Amino acid sequence: MKKKVVVGMSGGVDSSVAAYLLKEEGYEVIGVTMQIWQSEDPNQVAADNGCCGLSAIADARRVADAIGIPHYVMNFREDFQRQVIDYFVAEYRRGRTPNPCIACNRHVKWESLLVRSRQLGADYIATGHYARIARLPSGRYTIYNSVTAKKDQTYALYNLTQDQLACTLMPVGDYTKDEIRRIAEKIHLRIAAKPDSQDICFIPDHDYAKFVEEESDRRFKPGHFVDKTGKVLGTHQGIIRYTVGQRKGLGLALGHPVFVTAIRPETNEVVVGTGEEVFAESLIADDINMMSVPAFDREKTYVAKIRYAHEGAPCRVVPLTNGQIRVSFEIPQRAITPGQAVVIYDGPCIAGGGTILGAETSTE
Repeated sequence: MKKKVVVGMSGGVDSSVAAYLLKEEGYEVIGVTMQIWQSEDPNQVAADNGCCGLSAIADARRVADAIGIPHYVMNFREDFQRQVIDYFVAEYRRGRTPNPCIACNRHVKWESLLVRSRQLGADYIATGHYARIARLPSGRYTIYNSVTAKKDQTYALYNLTQDQLACTLMPVGDYTKDEIRRIAEKIHLRIAAKPDSQDICFIPDHDYAKFVEEESDRRFKPGHFVDKTGKVLGTHQGIIRYTVGQRKGLGLALGHPVFVTAIRPETNEVVVGTGEEVFAESLIADDINMMSVPAFDREKTYVAKIRYAHEGAPCRVVPLTNGQIRVSFEIPQRAITPGQAVVIYDGPCIAGGGTILGAETSTE
């Protein structure tokens, strides 16, 4: 009996080819487009290259027809609002810089879709992510880097659970982007040359501050720029407009470059400092998700990424008594940002990761 798999189809080339590859392997494939962030007004729908708009649904439906699989649209708007939008807004209000894609992956594109897919009798769900899943001799599941470092998407997947991984297929991880586009061209898919979606899908104009204020139904008041001693240096335009490491757009004329080093929502202050003050030797993280191992080995050297585009840096990981971890780097890292994820790699696979609470700097 053929295994049944539900493929999350965004209308893009990656998920489209993922559906085709799985059908070629003999799976019973069902295409599903997740309706997660879509205005009732078509004029307000996300741009054509987004993953949430009407055009995405139309593209996914055409692909499903072309490769001969059924296609459905499932409404996950309430889940997306609760798990992604509300989280995104709350984090900015706390002076943190969230990663909504990670939250969406864990809670919506996996958990919500998995629950609905099981109701359809599916054995697996599948996506077009550039990553690979493997089951280790220990029995634990982990995510390995894709074959192409240029498109590797493992960082945004570190928070998936063992149950989710056990029921997931990622066929695109074995290919480069160019190979995926060539497959799409070979089977005559109209979306073969469709550009990748960029940035945050639910803020097409990239004005995060405006979005947070509209969702919060409040204006964020100006406050003080201060240095690490508390000396007032100027006036900022609201804490939601800044992030750690930021230099441009501060509006400070101090005669030398300064960077945001911390945000203090409790006092409505944005702390700035020199380029050296943006670097830190270690960080504390919580909300830890273990993947390839059940716990970190404090004697082992890992590689940690502190943002999606970070190349990764050698580190040691020490579990703390409160469920948090301390990640200490061999070389200080720039702009360790509260709210972002730290993802710990053991060779080519994810050992685990968590949410950054803050950086630590030596006082010596």
